[in-house]
Amino acid sequence: MSPSVLRRGTVAAAVTTAMTGLVVAATLAPAGAAPNGPKPVQIQLLALNDFHGALEPPSGSGGRVQTGVNADGTAQNVDAGGVEYLSTQLQQLAAEQRKHNTITVAAGDLIGASPLLSAAFHDEPTIEALGLAGLDYASVGNHEFDEGSAELLRIQNGGCHPVDGCADGTPYEGADFQYLSANAFVTETGQPLLDPYAIHDVQGVEVGFIGMTLEGTGQIVSQQGVAGLEFLDEVETANRYAAELQARGVETIVVLLHEGGRQSGPDAWNVDQCNGLTGPIVDIATGMSDAIDVVVSGHTHQAYNCRIDGKVVTSASSNGRLVTDIDLTVDKRTGDVIDDATRVDNVPVVRTVPADPAQTALIARYRTALGPIATRVVGQAAGPIPTTAAPSGESPMGNLIADAQLAATDDEQGAVAAFMNPGGVRAGIEPGPITYEEAFTVQPFANNLVTLDLTGAQLDCLLEQQYVVNRVLQPSASVGYTVSAGAPAGTTADPCSGQRVNGLTIAGTPVDPAATYRVTVNNFIADGGDGFTVLTQGTNRVTGMIDLDAFTAYLTANQPVSAPATNRITLTP
Repeated sequence: MSPSVLRRGTVAAAVTTAMTGLVVAATLAPAGAAPNGPKPVQIQLLALNDFHGALEPPSGSGGRVQTGVNADGTAQNVDAGGVEYLSTQLQQLAAEQRKHNTITVAAGDLIGASPLLSAAFHDEPTIEALGLAGLDYASVGNHEFDEGSAELLRIQNGGCHPVDGCADGTPYEGADFQYLSANAFVTETGQPLLDPYAIHDVQGVEVGFIGMTLEGTGQIVSQQGVAGLEFLDEVETANRYAAELQARGVETIVVLLHEGGRQSGPDAWNVDQCNGLTGPIVDIATGMSDAIDVVVSGHTHQAYNCRIDGKVVTSASSNGRLVTDIDLTVDKRTGDVIDDATRVDNVPVVRTVPADPAQTALIARYRTALGPIATRVVGQAAGPIPTTAAPSGESPMGNLIADAQLAATDDEQGAVAAFMNPGGVRAGIEPGPITYEEAFTVQPFANNLVTLDLTGAQLDCLLEQQYVVNRVLQPSASVGYTVSAGAPAGTTADPCSGQRVNGLTIAGTPVDPAATYRVTVNNFIADGGDGFTVLTQGTNRVTGMIDLDAFTAYLTANQPVSAPATNRITLTP
């Protein structure tokens, strides 16, 4: 497959504020044109990542942005997000870029793990809304593969869903923007699933966009979703296509990468800050060719503006709460970015701007098509049930889901324990009535429950593997054990060699290494997802109901439900 050369129309924009460097803040001042040469070309990139179908304003902490700290030490927050306001914010930022040289881009996970309003229609509403908002190019992320490669191609190209048809009663025309997928290859053909890059002409300057998901996508998506695909190294892929772009005369190169990092330190709340950035993005950006000017990143749901090895590296949080405004100045003679003229700003998508009427109408249309199922009450919450993890790694919501999965499989399948992967716990619940839509937001993946046999020794190894993959499984109330934080952890090759887990009990009885125990998990981790390969050794597998059905049934049967204690795992030094 040869990459397409797309020369699309743009929207337009710009905001100018200082960008801070990786360790030391540095304001970047604009540079002028050479006295006898053509004027530099001003190009604005407006960037998003990890939108996750958040058409309506997200609630709770997922719908706020911390913009500062008050004198008393409390946080300064603003409500942010919602596609009606995102669309307006993009338009306003574009209007400030008076030369109309704006390109709007995104770094993956635009769809998947979405609220019911989008997910009920296979995320077609989100694709339509982002097209209305002026999105031009997007990389795929891991969640773009949740329903498989054939569905991703349908999302790009259009056509009604092969099972559900045109669920809202109107034809689906496909995306108005171009998905790019440089490192997701079809195993059978050896070709990229989608175009690896695109070239966008701006006043005679060609800008290359390379789109990639993280190399580890195959380990964090269900095996059905990534069947027939392989995912290649981010650095090698970026450098390969950067060289190809340069061979075509393109010198301004932007990578849209669904992989990221995390910043820390006293100023981590500042959406324009970059303090002690860690994570995969650091080594990836460092290893990338110097020909690459900008890396728009994602996946970690963090906000940062950084300089790494001479490259601008950004991330705009999640759920459409921020837009990264990247202003580039390009030498028209050489096509090179003038580094000291670059300006970057993460702009909160505040809800005080006017709502875009086209987006309001879109939301209303899909709300009507969704019907009354969304508002059906499935339970009552006695108090808040948050996703915040305790020091042990447990969260109240994670433990509640594990309890629901055990309740759904203890009688019929003989399960004695259940475990929930923390990445599948997507939201908390507020006190009061719990609607089906709220329950769906907590568990939007439609995974099946799988009950399987593990020996006591395998079960102990599974728990040791948590500290190899750095993901603590959320246990049902029947499970108890102690973790010695200072004890040696296992290795990827031999997770069973770990010595952190002690005193494992099921229903208060010590686990016998030679005995067999029926354990329930979802099909994602049953197939080794999130690195839990021990579960693939399980025998006598029985596939059961959808996890959401188990969750709603438990909420209905246990009204009002309270937040479980996070005391199933005991930490010791």
